[in-house]
Amino acid sequence: MSRHERARGEKPLFWVASSLNDLLAFPEKVQKKIGAALSLAQFGGKHPSAKPWKGAGSGVFEIVEEYRSDAYRAIYTVKFADAVYVLHAFQKKSPSGIRTSRRDVELVTQRLKLAQQEYEARHGQ
Repeated sequence: MSRHERARGEKPLFWVASSLNDLLAFPEKVQKKIGAALSLAQFGGKHPSAKPWKGAGSGVFEIVEEYRSDAYRAIYTVKFADAVYVLHAFQKKSPSGIRTSRRDVELVTQRLKLAQQEYEARHGQ
């Protein structure tokens, strides 16, 4: 099967804005783990490292990966029937250790709107 052919039941994966380049800047081990979680999402599953992203409603998930005491995140949505969109990928650098930065939260919100627009344009919905 070529790189662009999809397996039966596999939804296409789309990258919003800089999300792919941001993910490619992560350590290789983190890239592979996040890639595996995204692949599972393409087939309708949910990886154990994926948890609901608060504030965006259902269908938006955060993949959480720790590597060498650093925290990496990738946010994706399965809200659309025929596609998975990766909204954001970032290294969490929160001074409080718990809260995600306002900038990252706002980026996810903006990019979810972009994904909605792109999906509607692609599928005419």
